[in-house]
Amino acid sequence: MTAVDAVAPHLGATQACRALGISRATLYRRRWPPVSTARPSRARPPRALSDAERQTVRAVLHSERFCDTAPAEVVATLLDEGTYLASERTMYRILTQAGQTGERRNQLTHARHARPELLATQPNELWSWDITRLLGPATWTYYYLYVVMDVFSRYVVGWMVAHAEQAALAERLLAATCAKQQILPHTLTVHADRGSSMTSKPVAFLLADLGVTRPTPAPTSPTTTPIPRASSRP
Repeated sequence: MTAVDAVAPHLGATQACRALGISRATLYRRRWPPVSTARPSRARPPRALSDAERQTVRAVLHSERFCDTAPAEVVATLLDEGTYLASERTMYRILTQAGQTGERRNQLTHARHARPELLATQPNELWSWDITRLLGPATWTYYYLYVVMDVFSRYVVGWMVAHAEQAALAERLLAATCAKQQILPHTLTVHADRGSSMTSKPVAFLLADLGVTRPTPAPTSPTTTPIPRASSRP
């Protein structure tokens, strides 16, 4: 800045800054530093509550009588009894400073359950099946695609297209697929959602007769992988 001040009277501030490789904004900022515009701290209002009064309000809000009550109800209740400690806004301000402005009432909490997961380490150990509705050639006509997929290999072990979604058709498909893949008893687990065909008695009796496990609920493990949904494509 000393060099700029020495050259500026002869070349001007613009040429001096350009010759020395600095911007004029830097020059002017160094010559006239910006004035601080910070607002002064607000003085304590003369009618503000004292520390003892604030402690009294906090004790009332934390009392067994008002611990589950909103400040608006606390103020109204105390006024009916001829007592005035502070306004509703002041009570909220006191609670905010203490970090206690959340829900004050008792809330019902639900336990977090682990997501059902299964593990497939080889083919024909875990299957997943589903039914998808397909649009037909005419208006308001549909076909239903039944797909059974092996989770380990992602191979479609069985599928069928039918005119309706019926438990008898699902039973027939699962029986034919198990026979085709030569599934031995107690070696296969079949996963499905809670659809009507999946939870029907014919399907349940068939899987029980074949010795196929239905994971309801499925076992959980930190080393397992999520169950993928069966593909909707044939």
